[in-house]
Amino acid sequence: MLLPARLSRFTKEEKYRWVHCSLFCILSVHDVKINEHYAVNPDDQEDITSFALSCDDELLVTASRALLLKQWDWRQAQCTRSWKAIHTVPVASMTFDCTSTLLATGGCDGTIKLWDVVKQYCTHNLKGSSGVVHLVQFHPDINRLQLFSSSLDCGIRLWDLRSSQCVCVLQSHYSAVTSLSFSSDGDTMISSGRDKICTVWDLKNRKAKRTVPVYEAVEGVVLLPEKKDFSQIGVTSKDLHFITAGSKGVLRVWEASTARCVYTQNHNSAVTPASEGEEEKDDDPHGITYLLHLPTASRLATVTAEHNILLYQLPGLTTQQQFVGYNDEVLDVKFLGKADSHIVVATNSCQLKVFELLTNSCQILYGHTDTVLSLDVFKKGAVFASCAKDKSVRVWHMDSDSGQVRCVAQGSSHTNAVGSITCSRIKASFIVSGSQDCTVKVWDLPADLSPTGTDIHQLTARTTEKAHDKDVNSVAVSPNDKLLASGSQDRTAKLWSLAGEGNLGLLGVFRGHRRGIWAVCFSPVDQVLATSSADGTTKLWSLQDFSCLKTFEGHDASVLKVIFVSRGTQLLTSGSDGLVKLWTIKTNECVKTLDAHQDKVWGLHASRKDDKMVTGSADSNITVWADVTEVELAEEQAKQEDQILKQQELSNLLHEKKYLKALGLAISLDQPHTVLTVIKAIRQGEDSHELLEKTILKLRLDQKESLLRYCVVWNTNARNCLDAQAVLQVLLTHLPPEELLQYQGARTHLEGLIPYTEDEDMEDDVKKQIKTVKRLPVSQCEALAS
Repeated sequence: MLLPARLSRFTKEEKYRWVHCSLFCILSVHDVKINEHYAVNPDDQEDITSFALSCDDELLVTASRALLLKQWDWRQAQCTRSWKAIHTVPVASMTFDCTSTLLATGGCDGTIKLWDVVKQYCTHNLKGSSGVVHLVQFHPDINRLQLFSSSLDCGIRLWDLRSSQCVCVLQSHYSAVTSLSFSSDGDTMISSGRDKICTVWDLKNRKAKRTVPVYEAVEGVVLLPEKKDFSQIGVTSKDLHFITAGSKGVLRVWEASTARCVYTQNHNSAVTPASEGEEEKDDDPHGITYLLHLPTASRLATVTAEHNILLYQLPGLTTQQQFVGYNDEVLDVKFLGKADSHIVVATNSCQLKVFELLTNSCQILYGHTDTVLSLDVFKKGAVFASCAKDKSVRVWHMDSDSGQVRCVAQGSSHTNAVGSITCSRIKASFIVSGSQDCTVKVWDLPADLSPTGTDIHQLTARTTEKAHDKDVNSVAVSPNDKLLASGSQDRTAKLWSLAGEGNLGLLGVFRGHRRGIWAVCFSPVDQVLATSSADGTTKLWSLQDFSCLKTFEGHDASVLKVIFVSRGTQLLTSGSDGLVKLWTIKTNECVKTLDAHQDKVWGLHASRKDDKMVTGSADSNITVWADVTEVELAEEQAKQEDQILKQQELSNLLHEKKYLKALGLAISLDQPHTVLTVIKAIRQGEDSHELLEKTILKLRLDQKESLLRYCVVWNTNARNCLDAQAVLQVLLTHLPPEELLQYQGARTHLEGLIPYTEDEDMEDDVKKQIKTVKRLPVSQCEALAS
């Protein structure tokens, strides 16, 4: 996944998005309709500091730390032109005018350059800004030939491009100016800043008409189009209205004439907003860092501080699509939905992400206030549970028709982070959580978990048990909902009875691991429990006498997850070494090792049909695996059937004495013994020498090459040497040395024949030809071969 730092603009069809990734020096274009990616990857490996896409969607220009500007054919990912930026330090901002012929670049050196991208020369060099020019924008009316810029002095400079002079500085903000938006007639402009105000400007008089306090650091502002109905978001008058986005993470609509907020986005359709009294943080995951208006599609696009891109539909500001730019460390992942059509992912974040596997589209779920640590899904796949460092557990429901997910229940009575959670197996009746407070809690669920309105059920723990002496890392419920297993950092696993209505009943303790236990899992068919540990082993335990039945060793580091697959006959394990291993329980054998991750594999889950699995790692990658056992068996069976058919065809050809086709077919099967059988059949007939010679010389070059290779082996066997020598006599007497040396490894093959050339039965001309080829100099051999 890429780390998007900024969203620049959509193309005029508004089906692409541009993501700037300075960490990997890559620009990515994403088609939101068909979920297709285009990547622009500069080969100089220098960080991209800024980029711009022309209004006609044809030109893409990037600026790098190497002080180069590059023009790209982004559809082909090819650089068509590059030139020096002239700036003495990197370019911080750039933009095209509406004609796609002028490009403005703002540098960290306080200068602005204008470029004619058609005639390829610098037209203006504007000086006077103080410090980094972080914002440049052309006036939408090209006839005015005006450019606006802002730098560290927080003023907005208006440049007349006819005279190359700064005609005025608009002063209102006391912090960085983040965006500008113009009215349709071009006479009104609104600016936003991190000083928590927006200013409405009269561009005719070049004066501020009104200052609107918005009570949050604003990263983007958009003027709503005039003469359109926006009554759904509180617009009831014909006055100027604008939308702001910033640190609180919600879109808000303001009436410019009264400085009044007429609409605040509902958190159910977006993110959970920061509370009014909550202190704003620079890294607040709810914050919005960029806002873009898509007028043709009547949409807004936002980028969040957690690098997620969200598309909202006007006039109701309803969420249309969400894209995740960066996963960070994946801590858990589970299949979800009908036919396991989705996956739910817990990353190093308080948000949950639900991906649709077919399209990779994503829903971002808010509710937890600290990092989500573990997930589990109920049997039917529509309801799942999560737990987090915020000491709480939550239950979520997916709508079977729309696929939308929302929180339906929550509980919080642990005194420390909740690190593990498990669901009842038979029906959605309870969940069990294990915490770093060393306790295990059982939570009863309401009978009806279908979402009704905005109410969230408040859960109360049925029972709490001090289960271990250290952190509880894993809990699991048995297939019949009567037993509970817990694994802890104290190196033990315990078996509990869930049958009673009161406290948990301890049935036994599993001892044997040398370090903490990371995961426990019940077998779906046998009375056994699997545990995986930081000592690098996985163990199977009997539920009858709590003895260790088997130990699986193979990981070089901690085994973080273990699950049963193949109807309980095999185990899947994942470890800190980045490996996933498949074990056959009966033989204790590791039959497959999957190496697709570069860091700890925390997440491991199998689909309900046992035909897929998903892994999630600390390397930020999520991998879906398919079971290809049946496919491979079918391919092997088809291969065997094809071999049988070809053998039958070969027998028919020999019977019909069609020796050329028979020999060619035998060579294509790469079966030297079958080829020898055809040679023997040819030599048994009348005029065998002439027939053999006629047949061999009609073979293709590659077939003759294979035949020579076979002869070297046949010639070492007393039974077959005469047949080999008969073939060699044809090859060596009718083919010149130059042709023989074109065969791959011909010199080595011929050297292998030398010890057998002393045989008195081999004719003199064959011996002579072999030695002639062998005596050719190496340089001549190489020349002939090439």
